[in-house]
Amino acid sequence: MAEDGFVMRVHRVRAEFVVAACDSELVGRELPVGEHGKTVTVSAHFYGERRVSREELLWALERATIANLLGERVLRLAQEAGHVAPGSAGTLGGVPHAEIFAMIPS
Repeated sequence: MAEDGFVMRVHRVRAEFVVAACDSELVGRELPVGEHGKTVTVSAHFYGERRVSREELLWALERATIANLLGERVLRLAQEAGHVAPGSAGTLGGVPHAEIFAMIPS
């Protein structure tokens, strides 16, 4: 069921499987970044609009070569699953944020 409050979009770029996921209520929000009143929009184009279950998000994270995660619930799930080490996430506009890159030997 997709009631967990996550949205996700998968982007395929060449050999990359990019998972962008965030807490659903963040889509469309303007987050402050840097100085001088600059903001960044949490874009539905990037993060998606389709709600997904925790199982679907975990399935995608297991396959991701790159992941961009934004929000308290998304980060908590990624930490519980061992994808993000506790205390290693930063913030974007005061919202927990992490990026994951899989280093695959060639």
